[in-house]
Amino acid sequence: MITTVTLNVAIDKAYVIGEFKQGEVMRVQKCTNTAGGKGLNVAKVVKLCGEEVLASGLVGGHTGAYVEQLLKEQQVKNEFVHIAGESRCCINILAEDGSSTEFLEPGAVVSEEEVARFLEEFEGIIDKSDVITISGSVPKGVEPTIYASMIEKIKAKGRQVILDTSGALLEEGIKARPTMIKPNSDEIAALLNVNISNHQELIESGKKLQAMGMEYVVISLGGDGALVITEEAVYHGQPPKITPVNTVGCGDSMVAAFAVGMARKYSIEECLKYAVSVSAANALTMATGSFREEDQKKLYEQVTIEKIA
Repeated sequence: MITTVTLNVAIDKAYVIGEFKQGEVMRVQKCTNTAGGKGLNVAKVVKLCGEEVLASGLVGGHTGAYVEQLLKEQQVKNEFVHIAGESRCCINILAEDGSSTEFLEPGAVVSEEEVARFLEEFEGIIDKSDVITISGSVPKGVEPTIYASMIEKIKAKGRQVILDTSGALLEEGIKARPTMIKPNSDEIAALLNVNISNHQELIESGKKLQAMGMEYVVISLGGDGALVITEEAVYHGQPPKITPVNTVGCGDSMVAAFAVGMARKYSIEECLKYAVSVSAANALTMATGSFREEDQKKLYEQVTIEKIA
């Protein structure tokens, strides 16, 4: 089973509008509500890939109850720890020019007791998991070392773990050496305190990061696919050219597909090809953390994998 961790869940509201005009009243043409937070996007995609998945994390209040309801409707199993505060809402404004403007609430303050209760219950969740993904931000009150603590617990029980976060959470998290991380160029530059101005510098910086103890460093290249850096080699997975509809959640879809590949014991090349096809298929739908199987299968046949170092 694949378990996803989302400590800062949300209801994601996507507003489709015409022209975005700052300071004016605008009518929303369409609004969709989904159970959000990066880890929940991962969970939904794992489910679509056909693997058993469990969504875990923290939820609170009416918004948290709505998150659980939406996951139940999608038949995504979940085991959340309930907090006293209200879970957040996040808004994504999708304008007719293709732009995406996001407003992300910070989330409720979580107490030390609530964090301790989650970590206690998490021990049991690890036992029934094969691969665990840890994604996104944390609410106020949660220390940036929490992901490192969780990764240590996961690795002590011989499970694989993917970490997809940023800032201090990533900086602290990599100290526990997760199986895989998925930083972008800016995050790598910040971690290593370097300037990255071209593709080769990105690869060399990724190699330095991988040498710090991660089995895989995955770097998304947007429409150009992704790089995977291992101890032995660097691979580039490139999708065919597509016209994206909504790119929100593509990175989460990639994490989900890598987790699925790990659970299925794919080779790293197979994992990369599968992940690039799922991520690209996500970009062809309006929904966040979703894809059509027919799109993914067609794209998979057109993804190229090249060993570049």
